[in-house]
Amino acid sequence: MAEVRFVAIGDSFTEGVGDELPDGTVRGWADLAAQGWADARGEAIQYANFAIRGKLAWPIVEEQLEPALALRPTHLSFNGGGNDMLRPRTPLSRIADAFSQVLRRCDEEGVRLILLSGADPTGGLPLGRVVRRRGDALSEAVVARIAERPDVIRALNWPDKELAQPAFWSEDRLHMNARGHHRVAARVLTALGLEPDPSWWSLPEQDMPGRLAGAAYYRTHVGPWLRRRLTRTSSGDGRTPKFPDWQTIPPSFSGMEPGESGLTSS
Repeated sequence: MAEVRFVAIGDSFTEGVGDELPDGTVRGWADLAAQGWADARGEAIQYANFAIRGKLAWPIVEEQLEPALALRPTHLSFNGGGNDMLRPRTPLSRIADAFSQVLRRCDEEGVRLILLSGADPTGGLPLGRVVRRRGDALSEAVVARIAERPDVIRALNWPDKELAQPAFWSEDRLHMNARGHHRVAARVLTALGLEPDPSWWSLPEQDMPGRLAGAAYYRTHVGPWLRRRLTRTSSGDGRTPKFPDWQTIPPSFSGMEPGESGLTSS
């Protein structure tokens, strides 16, 4: 069986923000998909993840793509544009150009591209209708860029209406919780022609006591986001990729709970 070397690039969606483990590190769909991939094959794969929260689409390409390709992967996943959509002056065509650039470089290096669209958080966000219109348009623009490329592996989450429901989202309403990340991982594995754990499509709902609403939500989550915009800072400033080198992911050992893995982030 051919070796699998899977590298992921992106922002908080791919880093795994919202799927926090007890030790405070994040897991996320890419970690889960890597483990599920090894489990489905019955042998180890190599996995790296360069994603950093807060990144716009073009900085992802400019800062992460070449280091990721330098590892000589067999597969590279890319998602971006979620942070760009929240900036109404950013032309959607410019964001779509980033996807075209990633595809071009993957073609040049002989790497299979796994293309993801992010999940739709807009039902719980201020000005959600405005963001949803931009998300719909960006999704259409990106899909149009790969319309003639059946070889591109597609894991499109934006159209998934169930995934847009509050039960799949964390308290900040902008990042998926563990339930959401498992559903995305299941979609990625299915797109690869693999069988995910069926429970990953809809894990039991998580208890979220004291979920913030009204002024408390704006004070805790919206206010800090606005301050970062005004000061031109990012939640990813000073952060480094959690897996910038290959991690060997063996098949799960007996007794490991679904969704667990031996991965630990720095």
